[in-house]
Amino acid sequence: MTEVLLQELSNSDINWMIATGKREEIAAGEVLLQQNEAADNLYLVLEGALTVAIPQAESDPLALAFSALEGRDTTEREIARLSSGELVGEECFLDSRAPFTVIRALEDSLVLSISQSQITAKLQQDISFAAHLYRAIAILLSNRLRSVVNQLGYSRFAQSSQIREVLFVFGELSDSDIDWIIAAGQREEIPAGRILIHKGRPVDGLYILLNGTMTVSISDDDNNPLAIVFASLDSGDDSDREIARLLRGDIAGEMPFVDDRPPETTIKAHEDSLVLMVPKQQLVIKLHQDEVFASHFYRVISILLLNRLRDISSRLGYGRRTYDEGQVLDDSIEYQDELDFNVLDHVSLAGARFDWLLKCLNVKGA
Repeated sequence: MTEVLLQELSNSDINWMIATGKREEIAAGEVLLQQNEAADNLYLVLEGALTVAIPQAESDPLALAFSALEGRDTTEREIARLSSGELVGEECFLDSRAPFTVIRALEDSLVLSISQSQITAKLQQDISFAAHLYRAIAILLSNRLRSVVNQLGYSRFAQSSQIREVLFVFGELSDSDIDWIIAAGQREEIPAGRILIHKGRPVDGLYILLNGTMTVSISDDDNNPLAIVFASLDSGDDSDREIARLLRGDIAGEMPFVDDRPPETTIKAHEDSLVLMVPKQQLVIKLHQDEVFASHFYRVISILLLNRLRDISSRLGYGRRTYDEGQVLDDSIEYQDELDFNVLDHVSLAGARFDWLLKCLNVKGA
C-alpha cells in the first residue's frame, strides 16, 4: 500500500509528516490500538506487519465454537493485515468514537506516530494537505473494506449502517458545496425496476436519492467481469439477492472516485424514484480544481467507509454489549444501538441542508 501514499501525497506533505512524526518500534505481539480505548495518534506503518482483529468475550460459546472450527487459538477474529504504507488510527480525527478493533504487531515493526493535535491542526491550516490525506485515507479504507467484505461475504453487510448516511454527507459538506452540487446536478426520474448502477459496469456519476426507494443487491453468479456484464443484459434474470435499501437522502456511485474497480453491487429502483445526478466528469474536474471542496468530499467518503467497517464489526457481534432494561450503564462500554451524541450534533445541520437542496430542486414533499 506504500504506492497509495506516494501517489496521493505531495513531497511537502511527506516532508511534514517525516519532520513532525516520531518513530516508534512495536515489538511482535504488542498492541498498538486497543478496542474501546481512545485513539490519540495517527500511525504510518514504515516496516513490518500488523493484524486487525475483532475480539469477542472468551465466555461466549458460539465464539469458542467458531474459533475451534477455524483452527484459531483465540476468539479474536482477524479481518485484515496491514503492511508498509498503511495508516492506522484515523479515528482520532474522523470519528469521535473509540476504535472498534484491536491492532497489534505480527512481527517487530516500525511506525511513524503523529499526535491527534498535530494532525488536526495541520488539516485545518493546510487545505491542500487535507485534500491529499483524506483522499489517501479513503482509498486505503476502500481497499480494506473490499478485503473484509470478500472475506466475510456481503451477507454481513446487509441493511447497511444503523445511522443514515445522509447525516454524514450533509453534516460535513459546506453550504457552498451544496450550492455547487445543485448547480451541477441533473434531476432524473427513475421508474420502478430500472437499474441505476450495474454490477461490473462503469458508473456515470454521483447520485443523491431525492424521492423513492432503491435496492442494493448482489449476485452469486460467476465472478468473471464479462460474464457479469452480459448477464446483466438479460432483463429476465432476477437471481440477485437484496442486501440493503437506499432511502431519501442516501447517495450512490461515490466509490468510483476513490476506487477504479467496477462496482460489486447492483442498484435498482424499488419504486418510481427521483435522483440528482452529478456527472462524473464534472465532479472529477471540480475535485481537481477546488481543494476546499475536495477536502470536504474525501473526508465524507472516509467517514462513510469507516462507518461501514464499524457496522460490519457490530454485525459480527464482536466487542459490543446489549443493554438490558434496569441495567446500570457503564460509560466505558459501547452498547449495541447506542446513540453517539457527537454524531447527533450534525443532525439538525444536515437536515437543514438537505431540505434546502430539496426546495431548490422543487422536489415535492420538501
